[in-house]
Amino acid sequence: MLLEVLAIGSLSCAALPLGMTCVNLVLFQAPKVRGRSIGARAEVSVCVPARNEAANIQACVQGILASEHAAVEVLMYDDQSQDETPAIIADMCQRDARCRSVATVTMEAGWNGKQWGCEQMGQASSAQWLLFTDADVRFSPQAVALGLQYAQDSNSDLVSTFPRQICASVGEAMVVPLIHFVLLGYLPMALMRSDARQSLGAGCGQYLLVKRDAWLRAGGHRAFKNSMHDGIQLPRAVRATGGRTDLFDATDFLSVRMYKGFAATWKGFTKNAFEGLGSMTTLLVFTTLHVLGHVVPAALLVAWLFGMQLSTVALGCLLAASLAGIVTRALLARRFHQPWIGVALHPVAMLLMTVIQWRSWWLSRTGRRAWRGRVSGV
Repeated sequence: MLLEVLAIGSLSCAALPLGMTCVNLVLFQAPKVRGRSIGARAEVSVCVPARNEAANIQACVQGILASEHAAVEVLMYDDQSQDETPAIIADMCQRDARCRSVATVTMEAGWNGKQWGCEQMGQASSAQWLLFTDADVRFSPQAVALGLQYAQDSNSDLVSTFPRQICASVGEAMVVPLIHFVLLGYLPMALMRSDARQSLGAGCGQYLLVKRDAWLRAGGHRAFKNSMHDGIQLPRAVRATGGRTDLFDATDFLSVRMYKGFAATWKGFTKNAFEGLGSMTTLLVFTTLHVLGHVVPAALLVAWLFGMQLSTVALGCLLAASLAGIVTRALLARRFHQPWIGVALHPVAMLLMTVIQWRSWWLSRTGRRAWRGRVSGV
């Protein structure tokens, strides 16, 4: 009887993200690219914070400068790099008048380095729109105009999207695609668009396009100066001041390889996974959903294969729960061009993500969150 109750609970937990994903995949769309008339003055300041990004920043900026149907300038902020980043920035600024280096100033106490750099660039801009991105993101010529168009169509003050996530190792393939699993499996997008609640705000720090006036009203990046999760914090700050935020699909227009290898993936996700959840209550809820819905069914089915006795009801529910998880991941893999190895290893990936979230909680609680050689707030 206990196993039957457990199996029914597993099926319920696995069915929730499957159902939500099916609905959200219909709602999460890319607008069709249309031609736009543009003036000579930059309408978008694309802000690229850079700390030791010599391997990335030139390719990123070149893609932005090739933008079609959008008048852009590129603002870059060198965050005390120890490689060739400053020289590359200076060379790009000399070659193209649309590139501008924002002066590096001493970071005030209590700030995260990326948020400090974004604040300096946002204050230095006079464009109507700010687009905050990362140096490892690769832009197609339509990527900026697509965001502007969607913001206009949806009457939004901020729009965000998730680039196609390039994964070149098994460790990356197991963890990185779970960004889409969590987003589309648990965020009710229809409610997000109809309800102004701050808690429904979501986004990705790799592409945050916001009206500069709305950014200023929200307090700029100062509103979350010690955060390592601007993708969540900026949309919520905009919503807190009455702004409207939305999400659109730009898988075919943007790409990024977020981390290289499992060690970098682990370090990158543990720095802000708990902050993305926001509270211990949410962490406990997600732990229950993921362990009960995706790890327990796989473990009990393996035990059944080795002779464990299960009732017909329990076996049926466990099989259905496992299938629900695989189908969810398969739908996401097909839509967002994700590695299929992550689908095959889905239960392992969900266990790994749960461990990452708890590790992130521990680092946050003990004040040991660090990124690019600095502890948060230093």
